[in-house]
Amino acid sequence: MGKTVVTISASEFKAKCLALFSALEGRKISRVVVTKRGKPVAELHPPQTEVPGLWGAHRGSVEIAPGVDLTEPVLDEALDAERGVLLR
Repeated sequence: MGKTVVTISASEFKAKCLALFSALEGRKISRVVVTKRGKPVAELHPPQTEVPGLWGAHRGSVEIAPGVDLTEPVLDEALDAERGVLLR
């Protein structure tokens, strides 16, 4: 992908948006910055083409509270299968 960044005013973007979308899709430009009165108000970039891997995707996002044993049973009663009931 090219490292070209296009900075464009909102009124000019309105007239050229379809061409800019095509350039983003074709990876001819890497980013479009839309400005209003010289200040950036929006930024467009092409979507990721590769799907990130699932392994380790949520690493560090879950914390187990102190004193919680994940191996401890959570039910006080036996499961249906343990009592021989296969269908209810």
